[in-house]
Amino acid sequence: MKSAKTKSSQRRVASRAVQQGGAKATGAPGQGSPNDFILYRSEPPLAWITLNRPAKKNALAGSMREDLLSRIQQAASDASVRCLILTGAGDAFCSGGDISVMAELKQKDAGFQEIARWLDAGGKIVTALANLPKPSLACVNGVAAGAGCNLALACDFRIASQSASLGETFSRVGLHPDWGGTYFLPRLVGWSKALEMFATGEMIDAEQALRFGLVNRVVPAGKLEEETRAFARRLCVAPPLSFLAAREAVRRSCSTSLSAMLIYERHAQQRCWESEDSAEGIRAFLEKRPPSFTGR
Repeated sequence: MKSAKTKSSQRRVASRAVQQGGAKATGAPGQGSPNDFILYRSEPPLAWITLNRPAKKNALAGSMREDLLSRIQQAASDASVRCLILTGAGDAFCSGGDISVMAELKQKDAGFQEIARWLDAGGKIVTALANLPKPSLACVNGVAAGAGCNLALACDFRIASQSASLGETFSRVGLHPDWGGTYFLPRLVGWSKALEMFATGEMIDAEQALRFGLVNRVVPAGKLEEETRAFARRLCVAPPLSFLAAREAVRRSCSTSLSAMLIYERHAQQRCWESEDSAEGIRAFLEKRPPSFTGR
């Protein structure tokens, strides 16, 4: 059982992610009330998106999917943002789709078309994250289940609280993985472990997730925001062109040959070599100072 101190730390992390002084915090597009379920905070060079439905463990309902996509697109187009961080309010990251809403639809004998738009929206969200022209980082402060797990997996990096847990829980309610889980999970843990997670629907704790390669770091709950921000700021000073090319290379390597990867590396290296950033990086190295990369 979680201690009161741990729960309090988790609440403080999520609260600071949307309320810190001097930063711009807004709700879902077109709204500004405290009841908004998707919160956006600009903290250049960082941007934070917080799923804000803590009473339901940030389960997805209503327009949350569409609003989340809008906020991701906002971060993508904001030149002052060099890294996007996703997190959840309260003691959960995201528990996936709201089962109570699904139960209501079943009672009405609703057809698949009633939930198809949820899948379409989820597909757009993970695609937007996968194609984001800057790094994305999931700050996993608690439960990440079902679509919530796959939302975290769609980010480039994941830092988890020691009290976090992740799981592909779709099979518990007789459903199939969505939100890109069948793409992201096997690439991270291998097909055998991925199939086990899909089949059993079991939640795994943060330390297991670290061993399996699902998360990059596990930190104490009270230091989650601090460690996430520090890691994100390291990503912000990395050369954008080099990062994006390397991310694409890693993805291609899962389904192509060595010879094809060598060709890709040559083209990517040419783009980087001809960039202003490579000239700046070499100058900075010789002048023994930190480089200032611009993505040009």
